[in-house]
Amino acid sequence: DVTARPFSTHISFFPTDLITMDSSDDEPIVKKKAKKIKIKADPDGKAAKKRKREEPDAAPTSSSSPAKKAKTKGLKKLDRAERLQYAMQAFLWWNAKEPPEGCQWLTMEHAGVSFPEAYVPHGIKMKYDGQPVDLTPAQEEAATFFAAMDPDGMHLGNPKTGKIFIKNFFADFKQELGKKHVIKEFSKCDFGPIRDHLNEQKIIRKAITDDERKANKEDRNQAMFKYGFAIVDGHLEKVGNYNMEPPGAFRGRGEHPKMGKLKQRVIPEQVSLNLSECSAIPRCPIPGHAWGDVRHDPTGQWLATWKENINNQSKYMQLAAQSSFKGKSDRSKYSKAAKLCDKIVHIRKSYKKDLKSKDKETRQLATAVWVIDRLALRVGGEKDTDEEADTVGCCSLRVEHLHFDPNKEGGDSKEIELEFLGKDSMLYKQTIDFGAAMYNADNGMGSQVFENLRKFCSKKKNSEEVFDAINPTMLNNHLKQFMDGLSAKVFRTYNASRTLQEELYKTEAAAGWNRLTAGEKVVEYNNANREVAILCNHQRSVSKAQETQLENLGGKIETLKKQKKTLKGILKCLNADKASKIPLKKSEKTMAEEVTKMIEKAKKLKEKAKTNDEKIKATAADEKAKERKREVADKKFQQAHLWEKVPTKDQVIKRIQNWNSKIAKAEMDLKHKDDNKEVSLGTSKINYMDPRITVAWCKRNEVPIEKVFSKTLRDKFNWAMAVEPEWEFSGKIA
Repeated sequence: DVTARPFSTHISFFPTDLITMDSSDDEPIVKKKAKKIKIKADPDGKAAKKRKREEPDAAPTSSSSPAKKAKTKGLKKLDRAERLQYAMQAFLWWNAKEPPEGCQWLTMEHAGVSFPEAYVPHGIKMKYDGQPVDLTPAQEEAATFFAAMDPDGMHLGNPKTGKIFIKNFFADFKQELGKKHVIKEFSKCDFGPIRDHLNEQKIIRKAITDDERKANKEDRNQAMFKYGFAIVDGHLEKVGNYNMEPPGAFRGRGEHPKMGKLKQRVIPEQVSLNLSECSAIPRCPIPGHAWGDVRHDPTGQWLATWKENINNQSKYMQLAAQSSFKGKSDRSKYSKAAKLCDKIVHIRKSYKKDLKSKDKETRQLATAVWVIDRLALRVGGEKDTDEEADTVGCCSLRVEHLHFDPNKEGGDSKEIELEFLGKDSMLYKQTIDFGAAMYNADNGMGSQVFENLRKFCSKKKNSEEVFDAINPTMLNNHLKQFMDGLSAKVFRTYNASRTLQEELYKTEAAAGWNRLTAGEKVVEYNNANREVAILCNHQRSVSKAQETQLENLGGKIETLKKQKKTLKGILKCLNADKASKIPLKKSEKTMAEEVTKMIEKAKKLKEKAKTNDEKIKATAADEKAKERKREVADKKFQQAHLWEKVPTKDQVIKRIQNWNSKIAKAEMDLKHKDDNKEVSLGTSKINYMDPRITVAWCKRNEVPIEKVFSKTLRDKFNWAMAVEPEWEFSGKIA
């Protein structure tokens, strides 16, 4: 029986053993071997004479000899995390043997789930009706969850979401308090003392010393080495979410009807593990507890599962995005979308014919497929708005989401404004002109779709569904007639990949493309990426930090332009022999020394701080030093164009050219950031655009892949890196 096997049988190559490796494992092999060499005493020098006789005549040496000048470059010292990363990269899953059909793995071993630490009461009392209230540790923890919320934030600061949040929180809080507790009304509750305590703790934590920061990092690494890796079919894989979600107040996205409810602490008895029968069962990390279940299901990719209490949904611990499981899934997804390249003409011909069908169900199916294909909408599905946010897709569109002739143009206007909350409660609001050439060229049937939608909405209430004769299951079954596995999601992947490829081809065909720098080509790539993001409605809200960044960048450009004007004035002075009128740079040495002293003083205060008051004082000194450092950096920037001595004409001309480049780059950065501030380019890259299109484009145009793919994406799509420069997204690759 697997469950009866003692933990001591844990195989020796499991990553948890890496924690106990001695420090010599971090040393280069050459250095380790050097330690084993023993040198015996040779007082008479006999051994040295013998070696000299045996050695061939050495070439004469001189101080100018290249061999003597060259420095031997030592081997790079890798830490444990880097060694593990190299070990995982060495496994090329696309060249490995596939497990039996229906199985995801043959053997799998992991260390289970890491649970958050138990709650430690802080003893700060909240007030009710102006009086301090005694709370149990569990009650205090719940009150602390609410106190941690920003009163002016996106949840409590919004009047609409604030009401939902408070209502749900207080209902769960009263349940935790019990019927006999003195707290009865939320309006009399004052969480201020706890909120003040939490804010003070944030300030105290900022007083952390370098040694404490290093120790914290080491603790995190210890947990990562223990729980963050799995052995699957004999090779190392990284685990994605090995940390159990901590308890707290549920936030949700958008106007989620359950925001504010209390997420309960998950205990090991609620967790089921999935591993192979030959693997040792990991110890439960919490004393006095045990795993709820241990399964051996090779058909599943999950490592652990449990149910959360908010929506009663199953949560899973799985391998990370760069794992072989995810890689196989991604490659299969994009290859399936590529198959659509050969099928799309037939599918479009079929639904165009059915758009005029007299059968209501057939006509609605055809119209829905047109909308999914041309507008890239998600399929949508029925939702219980008491349990989930009211997000919709194509099949769940209601009459209230379609506004005909929104600009009141009258006549033959074929415009419809679509406005609804899509996935993750992101607003979809676009005006579609179904009479436009782009929807009617090559028999696109845009005008017919407009007429169909108008008929579907006719004589219906705002709350009724537009596509009342079909549902997502019927739609997906209809699509499977054309291609195995075809669904609405495959259309989104196909359209995203196809759009990216076509947009990139357009830029490459433009005049002067080959004269562009790598940075300018990346801007064009991002423009193509943005077209995909707009098509798929991948939006994001603009944060205060983004707005500040844009303002700062705009200010930087203005300063650079003023400095360039000053440089031109300096050049005129030099040409007119008026060197005395040239402004010179003021010494920055005093300012730099002042900042260094302030930083050192703050560092010493942090190291000496023992009490909370001392830590708060140290944090204040540190913040003051950072502010002064920013001021000095700004002053340096303000006179960065100047010299300490009168420059030559050549120096000024060269600096003007340099400033032209700086201004052009800053303006390009500002445009890029401003254009993309409300568009999420990353979502398309991660989930919808075939990465092989990007890799091939980078190779064709000699653009480093790291310019467009972060390290995370390069690791995730390692299987795509070997494609040829002329690779194309087409039916041939499927």
